[in-house]
Amino acid sequence: MEKTLLPPLHPKTDSVRVAFHTLGCKLNFSETATIARTVESENYHRVSFDEFAEVYVINTCSVTENADKRVKGLVKKVVKQNPKAFVVAIGCYAQLQPEAITSLEGVDLVLGASEKFKLNEYIQDLTKIPEGKVHSCEIDSVDFYESSYSISDRTRAFLKVQDGCDYKCTYCTIPRARGVSRSDTLENVIVKAYRIADTGIKEIVLTGVNIGDYGKGEHGDKKHKHTFLELIKALDIVSPINRIRISSIEPNLLSLEMISFVSQSKRFVPHFHIPLQSGSDRILKSMKRRYLTPLYKERVAWIKKEMPDACIGVDVIVGYPGETEEDFLETYHFLNELAVSYLHVFTYSERPNTEAMELKGAVPSTVRAKRSKMLRALSVKKRRAFYESQLGKTVEVLFEGENKKGYITGFSENYVKVRAPWNPDWVNTTKKVVLDNLDEEGIVRFR
Repeated sequence: MEKTLLPPLHPKTDSVRVAFHTLGCKLNFSETATIARTVESENYHRVSFDEFAEVYVINTCSVTENADKRVKGLVKKVVKQNPKAFVVAIGCYAQLQPEAITSLEGVDLVLGASEKFKLNEYIQDLTKIPEGKVHSCEIDSVDFYESSYSISDRTRAFLKVQDGCDYKCTYCTIPRARGVSRSDTLENVIVKAYRIADTGIKEIVLTGVNIGDYGKGEHGDKKHKHTFLELIKALDIVSPINRIRISSIEPNLLSLEMISFVSQSKRFVPHFHIPLQSGSDRILKSMKRRYLTPLYKERVAWIKKEMPDACIGVDVIVGYPGETEEDFLETYHFLNELAVSYLHVFTYSERPNTEAMELKGAVPSTVRAKRSKMLRALSVKKRRAFYESQLGKTVEVLFEGENKKGYITGFSENYVKVRAPWNPDWVNTTKKVVLDNLDEEGIVRFR
């Protein structure tokens, strides 16, 4: 049966419906939320991305080739939902490859890094045109900072404290997509924390491109006004939120002093996510990472010394150009012996205009897939071992709002996923529980 299109405007509010979809990282989610709030303040009506809308906005990612492909699929999806919809792409892929996006049938507008926060100005006229328009700029001119944070029906908020990156990792497109490292002011971060707390949200996740570099670009000054350690100390004193989580932080920027501070903190939880990318020093040097495996090993050991029950997540890339079987096995054994809790495994994909694209020794896709499968299996083993180490312990779980097949789930402070029979009264509340049983899905139940 042919789908009947709904009336042109939202029937209750007589306003244009706008739907958002976010690809990629927590930083993208925080920015989508901020842009959506700006649009809603202009009397647009936000709806789900699965619903009929007059405007669809896709916040894109450029980290992997798969993220690029998903943009194409999403555009097809919304054009099928509403052939007359006005389709907008923003975000990292939009900044890096705007022409590739405008070539997709149905795309009307592409906004680069300097323009995405002005979305409401660009959707005043929703007239469809034969070819999409691009509003972008040279990334070198993007040196301003836009504050962002997400608030929704979730129990946690993503609070952006930093943007851009001055590192030159050979495989990465982010510096060209987001510009130089720059930071929110310390005062403004604290104000945003209070604003988030006013919504009833119980947990904040600090996010950015390279948050350990926080303080650079604050007040437009290229030098550090504050440090990340100063920021977390300030939030620990004044934040109205009882639970604060640090998102991914570079190992060379995670100082021993920071680790010791978190171990004694009132609010910061014992959970770290530390990119490794490779356990081979030869590959780390080729990637132009700013550390080698001894430093990484030292950071993990220090965390476990200060916080034995801490959860440690790891980013790792397989199939980087020139990665031999010996290099991969070095990575595998390094991770296997480390006291880490889970892995985020990325299969290397060629990114245009990166140094790694010019390197010899491309790893066949079948080998990349095999190595990725091995590390994903290791991640399952690591997570299960970590969860088993927590059985019998009393933890505080913050429960979330979704009913998943009759269960409610939440996370402990040290990021153990806990499940219980659905209870609507537990949504967005913390409960002290004793971790009792690990089920077949690798989720802990309690008594």
